Amino acid sequence: MFTGIIEHLGKVKRIKRQANSATVTIDLGRLSNDVKRGDSIAVNGACLTVTQITNTEVSFDVSGETLRKTTIGALKVSESVNVERSLKIGDKLGGHFVSGHVDGVGVIRKMETEKGQCTMWFSVSEGSVRMMIKKGSVAIDGISLTIVDLEDTLFSVSVVPYTLDATTLGLKKVGQGVNIETDMFGKWVKRILTTNNKTGSEITQEKLAGKGFL
Repeated sequence: MFTGIIEHLGKVKRIKRQANSATVTIDLGRLSNDVKRGDSIAVNGACLTVTQITNTEVSFDVSGETLRKTTIGALKVSESVNVERSLKIGDKLGGHFVSGHVDGVGVIRKMETEKGQCTMWFSVSEGSVRMMIKKGSVAIDGISLTIVDLEDTLFSVSVVPYTLDATTLGLKKVGQGVNIETDMFGKWVKRILTTNNKTGSEITQEKLAGKGFL
C-alpha cells in the first residue's frame, strides 16, 4: 500500500530484458539505506519487489504482464522515475490509498501553464473514466492528484510547481504515456453496486442510496 506522495526521483541504471520479463536496476540514492530484499516499492506507480541491492542500486524483476500493461516496459537507461516505499503502520497518509496496481496507461494530451500551476489533460480508456469523479483522487505515475474535469475519455489535473519539480511530471511532454491508477474506493463501490445486477453497471444516485452510501 502506498500514498501517492513521491519520496525520491530515482534513475534507471540498467535494463536486462528476457523473453517475457525484465530486470530493472534503479539508483535509489538515500532511500537505499532503508531498503531490503523483498520490499515493495512503487516505481512510477507500479508496485515492484526488490530482488537485489548493491550500494545505492536496487534491482527489480518485472513480469511480462507488468511490462505490457504499464509504462515500465518503455523505460530507458538514465530515465528518471518516481519512487515511493510502501506505507508502514503509523505513517502519515499525505495523499490517498494507492495499491500500486496500475489500471492502464494514459497519454498526455495537453498542458496549459499559468502562474502557480499547470493544468494537464490525459486521455484514458472508457473503463478508467467510469471509475473517476470530479474532485476524486487519481494516481498518475504514482503521484496522488485530484481530478479537476472529466470530458468523455479525457480528464484533467492541476499540478503545482513543487510537484512539477519533485516528480517526473515536470519532465513529461505531450504525447508521452503515464501509468494510471483510479481510486480503489471507487472500485469497491462499483463492485458492490453491480453485484447480482445483470441489467448494467451504471452508478446512479438511487443505487447509491439503496446500498446505504447516501
